[in-house]
Amino acid sequence: MALLFRSWKMVIISTLPSLIPLLITAGLMGHFGIPLKPSTILVYSIAFGIAVDDTIHFLTKFRHELKHHANRSIQQILSVTIKEMSMSMIYTSIVLFFGFIIFTFSNFQGTVALGALTAITLLVAMFSNLFVLPALIKSFEKSLNAKLELDEAVLEADEFEE
Repeated sequence: MALLFRSWKMVIISTLPSLIPLLITAGLMGHFGIPLKPSTILVYSIAFGIAVDDTIHFLTKFRHELKHHANRSIQQILSVTIKEMSMSMIYTSIVLFFGFIIFTFSNFQGTVALGALTAITLLVAMFSNLFVLPALIKSFEKSLNAKLELDEAVLEADEFEE
């Protein structure tokens, strides 16, 4: 994330929505007494990878919109990004949810736990990326606007030198 966006704020923005589903999964495991075993630990790597993937897609689209529509407000750019990315994120998450929920029909309890926990984690990750991620971006709106103004000034200076 740091290499992709070159900003520690974007690293924080991108990491928090991906950690929320993992914390909820850990809470569910504790509440239902599901032990930490290789099959249940696998949930974290699978779900974190998929949640981060959705986050990267969302933030890449947001960054693209920022570069190509600098005259719009952050709110307008977020609205466009949500409209364009939400359906694909929802479809992907639903397909993955049902793909992992199939594991709950297994006779092996490790596979049942893996399927149920991963399916729930993916749904929570979807909601986290659709609601928490835009809210975090909105909370950093002032610093994003300042960075945009700085980038525009650098571009204008480069054009002036040519």
